[in-house]
Amino acid sequence: MLDELKKLQAKVKEEIARVKNSEELRDLEVKYLGRKGELTNILRQLKDLAVEERAAVGQLANQIKEDLAGTVEQIKKQVKTNKGLAPTDVTLPGVKFPLGHLHPSSQIQYQLEDIFSSLGFIVEDGPELESEFFNFEALNIPADHPARDMQDTFYINEHKGADSKNRLLLRTHTSPVQIRSMKKYGVPLRLIVPGRVFRYEATDARHETTFYQIEGLMIDKNISIANLISVAKSFLKSIFGKEINIRLRPGYFPFVEPGFEMDLSCLLCGGSGCPVCKKTGWVEFMGSGLVHPNVLLAGGVDPKEYSGFAFGFGLTRLVMMKYGINDIRLLESGDLRFLNQF
Repeated sequence: MLDELKKLQAKVKEEIARVKNSEELRDLEVKYLGRKGELTNILRQLKDLAVEERAAVGQLANQIKEDLAGTVEQIKKQVKTNKGLAPTDVTLPGVKFPLGHLHPSSQIQYQLEDIFSSLGFIVEDGPELESEFFNFEALNIPADHPARDMQDTFYINEHKGADSKNRLLLRTHTSPVQIRSMKKYGVPLRLIVPGRVFRYEATDARHETTFYQIEGLMIDKNISIANLISVAKSFLKSIFGKEINIRLRPGYFPFVEPGFEMDLSCLLCGGSGCPVCKKTGWVEFMGSGLVHPNVLLAGGVDPKEYSGFAFGFGLTRLVMMKYGINDIRLLESGDLRFLNQF
C-alpha cells in the first residue's frame, strides 16, 4: 500500500501541473481529496491493515494528504491574484443558454382570449374528466342519440356502472362548460372556453385523438344568427389581420337549432385545392347555431325570454391556417425541430 500511495501522490502532482482553470482544480480536489475521493478511500482502509503496517501507512497517507492540500491551496491563491493559471478573458462571448417559448397553439389561444375579452366575453375553464351528464345529456344528446356514435368513447372503467351524472369520461368537446357557466353565472352571458378535448379518431393530416378547441357562447334577449356572423368575422379578421371569406351551410348539432357549419376559404392553397381542404378550397372551421331550448333549460335559463348562439372550433386547425401547417400531427409531436420555428 505504501507503493500505491506514492504512485497516487505522483499522479496527483502531474495532474495539478496541467490544471488550466479553477474549475479543473475544483474537480481534481474533489476527485482525490473529497469525501469520496481516492485518497480518502485509502485512509478508510487503514483499519483493515495489520497493526505493524497501519502506523507507517497512516503516517505516509497523512503526509501526502497535507502535501496535496497545501499545493491545492497555493494554486487557489495564485488564481485569486491571476498568477500561475491562464487568466479569464472577460471579452469572450458568454455561454448562451437556450430559452423556451410558447407553443404555437398557446400563442393563438392567448391572442383569441385577448380578442374575445375586448368583445366583452369572459374566459372560462372546465374539467377534462367530465361527467356523462354534462358532456352529453345536458347538451340534448341522450344515451340513445345517434350523435354519440362519433364521441361515445374514452370512459373511465371504474365508473361504468354509475348513473349518467356520475359516470366519467374524457370530454369530447368543451361544450359542457356552457351548462356549468349558465348555472354559475346566469344570464345574460358571454364566454369562450379554450381547452383540450379527446376523440377516438383515425389520425391523418386533419384529425388527431387529442387536440384543442374553443367554445363560444352568447346568451341575451333577441340574439340571432346575425350576431353570430358578426362576432365570427370580427375575431377572424383580428387573428389573421385581414378579411377572411366564410360560408355558412346547414349542419346538424343536437345542442343548437338551427345549426350551421362555418367554413373558411383555405389559406394554405388560397382556395385552389390541397390535401388539407380535400381539394375543395374550403376548410370546415366550426359548428355553430342558436342554442337549443333544451340546453337553455338544462342551464336554468328560460328559452321563452332568452336566446343565444354557440360555436365550437378546433383551435389546432386555426393554428394550422395561421402558420401554414399542413399536418395536424406535428403540433402534438413534441418535435423541437418543428416547434422551434415558432
